[in-house]
Amino acid sequence: MRVAMIGTGYVGLVSGACFADFGHQVICIDKDASKIDALKDGRIPIYEPGLQDLVAKNVAEERLSFSTEAEEAIRQADAVFIAVGTPTRRGDGHADLSYVYAAAEEIAGLIEGFTVVVTKSTVPVGTGDEVEAIIRRTNPEAKFAVVSNPEFLREGAAISDFKRPDRVVVGTEDDAAVEVMRELYRPLYLNETPIIVTRRRTSELIKYAANAFLAVKITFINEIADLCESVGANVQEVSRGIGLDNRIGSKFLHAGPGYGGSCFPKDTLALSKIGHDAGSPLRIVDSVIDVNTARKKKMADKVIAAMGGDVNGKTIALLGLAFKPNTDDMREAPAIDIVAKLQEAGAVLRAYDPASMEEAAKVMPDLMFCDGPYHALENADAVVIITEWDQFRALDLNRVKTLLKAPKVIDLRNIYKPDYMADRGFDYTSVGRAY
Repeated sequence: MRVAMIGTGYVGLVSGACFADFGHQVICIDKDASKIDALKDGRIPIYEPGLQDLVAKNVAEERLSFSTEAEEAIRQADAVFIAVGTPTRRGDGHADLSYVYAAAEEIAGLIEGFTVVVTKSTVPVGTGDEVEAIIRRTNPEAKFAVVSNPEFLREGAAISDFKRPDRVVVGTEDDAAVEVMRELYRPLYLNETPIIVTRRRTSELIKYAANAFLAVKITFINEIADLCESVGANVQEVSRGIGLDNRIGSKFLHAGPGYGGSCFPKDTLALSKIGHDAGSPLRIVDSVIDVNTARKKKMADKVIAAMGGDVNGKTIALLGLAFKPNTDDMREAPAIDIVAKLQEAGAVLRAYDPASMEEAAKVMPDLMFCDGPYHALENADAVVIITEWDQFRALDLNRVKTLLKAPKVIDLRNIYKPDYMADRGFDYTSVGRAY
């Protein structure tokens, strides 16, 4: 099938490359000429394992291309995907839909024949209705259907998530549109992937509800971690004990410095606003937002306490800055709040992250960046592990002890065992583990 993908951000680029790898003809469109030029040159603007090779393969096999010109791509498309940003609107927390609506207006004047217009962006309930209204106002003769098809991609594992999803959600009551969507995702039949067809508004809410529920799990186990520290328990054993219950599941039950990234903070806030606007406030989600915001700052307090209550003039090595491993995404990363509070307390910070230092420099320009983990550790008074990159899980601990002024490790991701670290002479602090 012929696909036009409007937007070459994280969702648009990954989705476009994967659809091309399914065998469809895909043109990714973006108004940012520099981004399109970079993609044509084989330079990928985001860090995502395997994406560069996937793009290169499908460009070489002439199934994937990039353009700043939307007209030809949309006129020929069987399906046009809207995959533009929906950032939090300043001042009120609602999702900013201006890019979505601008894309809808552009699409309206260009479609020919029956075309399925798909919102891939995460959008509030009712956005599809407005997209449909915009197209009808702009082009009353247009033959089209607007479909909600939310993405469920994890940064760092997006290609696998797209090609082997738990489910595909399709929101529409148009039978012809359903057939187009089934054909687009037909290669997934080998995996027996469930395709859930529902009404458009339900589909839009599924995405927000999924992200909010995962944010609830993260926040819940973080509060349990605090309780564990107070009563002498171990949060990892609690997580295992409840996670083996298949009604709960083990995923997203890892205590740490709080959630961040491009989805959970934005989507929980947007869902909260949707609930309040609809007269059905989501008090659990409201609490999750408040607790998570406070937790990021609380982790800086944990570091200060572990260093005797005073970090003024002390050098601290930070390992990991991105909100999670295998991405360079710094949006809402806990490191931002941790760094700000430690700097305010007078600490001298040296940091290393395998992928995100260029992005981190944009939001933390005063941070000192290092060439590797051991470079960051040189003559530091302590090391703080913020992001659980694999390479930090097997550090040469003898070398670590030699490089540090004192063998002090503050592990905000619990990637080492307390007994293991104690046996090797480290003053070790972790999250939610009293033993």
